Amino acid sequence: MHDGQPTLMIRVANARHNTLSNASAALWLIRAEQTAEGQHLRRYYQLELLRQENPVFALTWTIFHVINQTSPLFGLSADDLASTDAVLVLTVGGIDDNSAHALRARKGYSHDDIAWQHRYVDIVTVTADGRLFIDYARFHDVTPDGVSANAGDGGDGRPNASPEDLAEPS
Repeated sequence: MHDGQPTLMIRVANARHNTLSNASAALWLIRAEQTAEGQHLRRYYQLELLRQENPVFALTWTIFHVINQTSPLFGLSADDLASTDAVLVLTVGGIDDNSAHALRARKGYSHDDIAWQHRYVDIVTVTADGRLFIDYARFHDVTPDGVSANAGDGGDGRPNASPEDLAEPS
């Protein structure tokens, strides 16, 4: 849940030690379907994001897709996604402020990666001297909806993109 609405959330991080300008994200649902004529095919649905752009991606970014009546995920269950072999594909891109190179990352999530009725725990705190602290040890942790996001009991954090997913290639 986010702002009282069922929401798919994916948390990503910038592990590059600098900022990415003009970052953008796109999220796709890909699933098997059958046409009225009986033909089997894979269909692609771009999921609407609350914010698909981030002007200065420096630390973390939680990407939100509200599951409302216009969402291709509306009314679907874990079993529905499994029966259509559904996957989610997230792409993130931006410009490295140090090198001016365009960067792109892609991450796929199977239907098994979704932690239903959970949300990410809060990992950002303010230190005594007023600085932001991000607890990357809890980056993947989730908590059931209805439980304080600061509970700290953790979980497996699915779906997510780890900080390594956006790290500079070696």
